[in-house]
Amino acid sequence: MPDSPIRLLIADDHPIVRDGIRGMFTGDPRFEVLGEAGDGAQAVELARALEPDVILMDLRMPRMDGVSAIKELVRLGIAARVLVLTTYDTDSDVLPAIEAGATGYLLKDALREELMRAVEAAARGEAVLSPSVATRLLSQVRTPADPLSAREREILELIAQGATNREAAARLFISEATVKTHVLHIYTKLGVNDRAAAVAVAYQRGLLT
Repeated sequence: MPDSPIRLLIADDHPIVRDGIRGMFTGDPRFEVLGEAGDGAQAVELARALEPDVILMDLRMPRMDGVSAIKELVRLGIAARVLVLTTYDTDSDVLPAIEAGATGYLLKDALREELMRAVEAAARGEAVLSPSVATRLLSQVRTPADPLSAREREILELIAQGATNREAAARLFISEATVKTHVLHIYTKLGVNDRAAAVAVAYQRGLLT
């Protein structure tokens, strides 16, 4: 690491959170906070102007969310590393952020020293993941790409087209009770509780096109 401080940009839509994060780094010679953004679009604008080394990026913000901002930073060729700092560790938050190009993913309940080490690691280009996020990503890797049986996939495709259980049963020449059983299996395998979520997750994982 060079002797010059790591230049930071903080992106979060809550002023109190931004103040708290800035306060953690203020007075530490290893870091310099260049600026603060209240949404993703402002984060991109400031990143272009200030050229930070690391951007601490919240995910859920108005105008432009964190994932969209990360994609825009990559599209523009901005070299700053992005360390996601958020309250959320669900699959629908973690995976898009990592796929968009985030260097790390940390939760806001991280200890001060843990955050400091994460920023230093991100500045070096090292991947940084909170333990719960690392566990989620490992489970994704270990889960088969297509956990559904051929029949379950057929039923899910019909559900995506708006078919009821009765209509799916008629189309597939099976009983409505059998369809219900398959639907419950689909919910369990995809980790969801309703039809809309099952379809959304299936599209996200590429099980439906």
